[in-house]
Amino acid sequence: MPTYNNLPKSSAFFKGKYYDKLVEDLRLAGMAKRTVYGYVRAVRKLAEFHQQSPSKLDEADIRAFLLYQIVDLEAASGTQSVLLSGIKFFYRTCCPRKWKVLDQTKINYAHTLPEVLTQKQIFQMIDAAKSFRLKCFIWISYTLGLRIGDAVNLQVGDIDSQRMMVHIHRGKGVKDRYIPLAQSTLCVLRAQWKTHRNKTFLFPAAGRNHHDGSQSTTPMSISTVQGAIKKITEELNFGKKVSQHTLRHSYATHLLEANVSLKAIQKYLGHRSLQSTMIYLHLTETAEVDARKVINQLFRGRDKTGK
Repeated sequence: MPTYNNLPKSSAFFKGKYYDKLVEDLRLAGMAKRTVYGYVRAVRKLAEFHQQSPSKLDEADIRAFLLYQIVDLEAASGTQSVLLSGIKFFYRTCCPRKWKVLDQTKINYAHTLPEVLTQKQIFQMIDAAKSFRLKCFIWISYTLGLRIGDAVNLQVGDIDSQRMMVHIHRGKGVKDRYIPLAQSTLCVLRAQWKTHRNKTFLFPAAGRNHHDGSQSTTPMSISTVQGAIKKITEELNFGKKVSQHTLRHSYATHLLEANVSLKAIQKYLGHRSLQSTMIYLHLTETAEVDARKVINQLFRGRDKTGK
């Protein structure tokens, strides 16, 4: 699994001038490390498919590659999206081409609802975690509703214990936001920090002895967390596909069930559009139950006195 801190390796057909230019243009555009990694990898796949430099390909070549991914491989919609976006960026910014195929290709996204865990299941994950650091990471991811990149990059200075808020400002799309900090989460963060006392990171990369991260200048790798959580959920066998992102979905759903407003949840999650947050309405019956109570009360009819 990639860490996104390093770039995909160049290949015989995608290296040098155009490889470097794509990386530079993506960084100038303010793309996140994960996006840079995905787009570079997408153009490398295109070049390897045709065994030619992407600068030498024509529109028919792009069409053939996209058809192969969509029709022959039946690639997942998420994979298709990254490939198409990466190729579009390359041919619109790095190696400009006016090709119809880049505009006409559409991705059919599968509208599947995300999986959600109960608090009991989340505690089972914490109990199954082998290290204290991983136990803390699971709890922090859940109680702050963080994406994996936000969580591993948490820094000491992001925690405002006076206002009981956490400042997220290195996340997807670099959208600043503040998230309410529960007392239990503050206690866990303090306990985790005391295990290493790193001046910058709350989850630093482990040192050479795999324990002391006090001098580390980088956070722990995303792939390390992904692998550990995958192992835990496979052992627990919840009967559903679970990842670190499932904790974020669970956070939003549990807040909604506790009658926190959609607008507040949108702000905490860092969603640009309320439409993205509204998917959680489909994951809980609470709103429907409350609506039924209101409807029964509102349309209860007249009593026997005619009032």
